[in-house]
Order: sequence, then structure tokens, then C-alpha cells
Amino acid sequence: MIFCWSEYEALRMARQRRPCYRLPAMPARLCEIDDLPALLAPNARLIGLDLGENTIGLALSDVNRTIASPLETLPRGKFKADSEKLLGLAKKFDAGGLVIGLPKNMDGTEGPSAQSARAFVRNLTPLTELAIVFWDERLSTAAVERTLIEADASRRRRDEVVDKVAAAYILQGALDRLGYGKR
Repeated sequence: MIFCWSEYEALRMARQRRPCYRLPAMPARLCEIDDLPALLAPNARLIGLDLGENTIGLALSDVNRTIASPLETLPRGKFKADSEKLLGLAKKFDAGGLVIGLPKNMDGTEGPSAQSARAFVRNLTPLTELAIVFWDERLSTAAVERTLIEADASRRRRDEVVDKVAAAYILQGALDRLGYGKR
């Protein structure tokens, strides 16, 4: 008897004309960044998140996981609605994992924002099977803000795009760390 843990594995077994018995849905896999590639199906995208108090910035990788592009900014509301939108986008874009920005303090400790990000993930994990990693996002929003100012973006335009560009900055850092595109 062969058990299939994922949709990808079930498809692979079907191509080999071998029976596959599905196990019940597993909760999300919270993992370290170096373990992420082993958990992803080929061509699965990653979604980067910049969790703010009022908005969630989203970014999307390409299928080769080399480039992160800003996707959209979701206004924060109730957790259930936020998670449904997020997981709907993950399904729409065939995402295999989430890279969540973890806002640490400059000395490496975790403050209220980091605790809020961890609480978001703790509530999200029972709802999905996606792999989830935290990525240190110290100064990501400040770096993006500086870049947008240098690009002469108006204050209004910066406010519109800063969260999703920060999510792309976070996701690109994780992709670079994994070495995608350097093979």
C-alpha cells in the first residue's frame, strides 16, 4: 500500500499506474529556509508576505523561483477573511510555499510585530498544507522606502506600493539565499 502526501505525489503515482491512497490533509509545514526546496513540487511558486498592522503586502516568484515580483496589497481585516484571500491566491498561482517576513529588532530579539507574525502563522498552519518559512525582514520597508524616494515616487504612490514591494524584497532575499538562478 502506497500513501500519497501531496497532490504532486498523487499525480506522479498516477503516471506510473500505481495505486495511491490519500492521507488526510496535513497541516502546513513550518520549516527552515534550507529545507524548503525539498518540500516544493517542480515549478511551484512561492508567495512572500509582509505582514503589517493595516495591510498585507504580497509578492510572487516565477516558476523557476529566481525573481520575486510585487503582487498586491491586501487590507487587513478579520483573520478568516485574510486567510481565505491569501490561500485563494496561493491556489490561483500554484504556490507551494509561503515566505513570511519576520520583523526582528536590530539586536535580533523579537518584539510585538514578530509575535504578531508568529501568531498569524500559528493560526494559518491548520488551514493549509503549504510549506511556510520565516525570513528575517529587518529594515526591508525602510530599504524599499528609500528606493522609492530615490525613484522620485510621490508620497501617495509610495503608500500604495510600499507593502507589496517590501514583500518582493523579502521574497527575493529568500530566493537569493536558496541560490535559485545560479545553477
